[in-house]
Amino acid sequence: AEEIMKECDKGAMRDAGIIAAAQKVEHYEIATYGTLKTFAQTMGLDDVVSLLQETLDQEKTADQKLTEVAESTINMEAMEEVEAEEE
Repeated sequence: AEEIMKECDKGAMRDAGIIAAAQKVEHYEIATYGTLKTFAQTMGLDDVVSLLQETLDQEKTADQKLTEVAESTINMEAMEEVEAEEE
């Protein structure tokens, strides 16, 4: 995200890039917590499974919120910026 902020002017394109970077992190975290939860289930660590599920749910919620922001406004605004630059 820092690189995007340095290389892009303020605007929707920059915002879309930051959202994409944040979602990349969320997807990594979702995969990690999901894997750890599966290991905990295999080992019968029910308390750990419960905590990891809670964390996994939070990460999925964060990812969904980022998707909603991107799809509701930012992606369209970014596309409009690109089209305006091409004219």
